[in-house]
Amino acid sequence: MIKIWSMKAKEAAAEKKKPKTSAAQIRVQKDLAELEIPSTIKLDFPNPEDILHFNVTISPDEGLYTGGHFAFTFNINNNYPHEPPKVLCKQKIYHPNIDLDGNICLNILREDWKPVLSLHSVLVGLQYLFLEPNADDPLNKEAAEDLKQNRKGFETNVKRTMAGGALKGIQYDTVVA
Repeated sequence: MIKIWSMKAKEAAAEKKKPKTSAAQIRVQKDLAELEIPSTIKLDFPNPEDILHFNVTISPDEGLYTGGHFAFTFNINNNYPHEPPKVLCKQKIYHPNIDLDGNICLNILREDWKPVLSLHSVLVGLQYLFLEPNADDPLNKEAAEDLKQNRKGFETNVKRTMAGGALKGIQYDTVVA
């Protein structure tokens, strides 16, 4: 009888040591299970045990940024889905909606976030930024002005910078394979 109590005590102690699953983790698991992503988006979990921090690579197959591979980090806090994920671009790229520090201007990552939105919504939004950059809501004002004033010049600058070229004294990361 004492042996049974001892075993139950050990089981209870082991159960207490297991980390509790947060509401955010449950929601992220649901979002990931329902995720249908195209071949142009790849997810990478450096630590498979930590689904709240992962990397995404977007490789547009159409638009001005075709041929590029753009890396992002996703950090989700425990208030998800009540707060949006924190998403940063890991490379220095020339884009009206992404600044040189990797911050992203996407309305659903800011004021238009709602708990009904999911990771799928964010991934689609990011992919859309590469198909149709938005010069009316820029973080990189110079790129936005180039896009508004001289689309051909903007296209030339995108190609140069994607290949790792410099523009106006700024060296950009190579994002083409």
